[in-house]
Amino acid sequence: MIEEVKSGIKMEPETIHVQHAKLGIVNFINTSPIYVPWQEIGPLNGWAVEEAPPTLLNRHLVQGKLDVGNISSYAYGFNADRYYILPDLSISATGPVGSVILLSKVPIEELNEKLVLLTPQSATSVNLLHIILEDFLGMRPIFRTGNFKELSANPVAQAYLAIGDEALRLRSNRDNLFRSDLAKIWLDHTGLSFVFAVWAIREESWIAWPGKIRLLHKRLSECYQKGLKELERISNLVAHKIPMTSSDCLEYLKGIELDLSEKKQQGLLHFFRLLHDRGDFPRVLKLKMLPADDIGH
Repeated sequence: MIEEVKSGIKMEPETIHVQHAKLGIVNFINTSPIYVPWQEIGPLNGWAVEEAPPTLLNRHLVQGKLDVGNISSYAYGFNADRYYILPDLSISATGPVGSVILLSKVPIEELNEKLVLLTPQSATSVNLLHIILEDFLGMRPIFRTGNFKELSANPVAQAYLAIGDEALRLRSNRDNLFRSDLAKIWLDHTGLSFVFAVWAIREESWIAWPGKIRLLHKRLSECYQKGLKELERISNLVAHKIPMTSSDCLEYLKGIELDLSEKKQQGLLHFFRLLHDRGDFPRVLKLKMLPADDIGH
């Protein structure tokens, strides 16, 4: 939730875990091309895994309950001075993503001064929606945290932002709602990819366990390469979680991009510049990557 990230919880010096480092992975199927191979290969020595929604991983990394987290881009930016980014990996899209969707009773251009309900699960998508509606489209909606049932039950509510697996489950909704894909709108207005999440490392954890983090990055990269080659098989394994057909799941996963190329970094930095312009970030951010030669490349 945006309020959780902004209020903060500013980074505190927490105790580094003594024996096992802890990795947080978003528990949506968009991570399955990495996480299914991870599970199949088996545990990585010295690492425990927590599966959770983005906002919970954001909070746990800040609090020191995680050492590395697959956290939202906004959460990284909020504490960028205390994190490194694992290079080469993200959750991103160039064009429609399929799982960051604004469902509305009226066309998106008619939401000025209307009540828009926000998922509590993602700070990045919430802030992206603010940029799209307020900055790109010049409107001033009323934003409040809510849920999809409230959109149907509350005649005042005109839209709901759904993300992740929930957005996929609502694909079959038949309430004659307008569907706006935020990643597509971002591409249309900026010409850039959008990075929803990065793999962030606490500075304290890197200092304590550089060897473990080298091994973690190697394993995640191996899983990514394996997942790319086996998307059809992985789709067959995870489609039931929504549920959706294997072919629809494959189409969805093909639109999820897991790299962090130079172009992706440009898109992420542009997002951060817009957040700075809005007053959300006190300064223009730079990305603080672990140098490739420091992680065993």
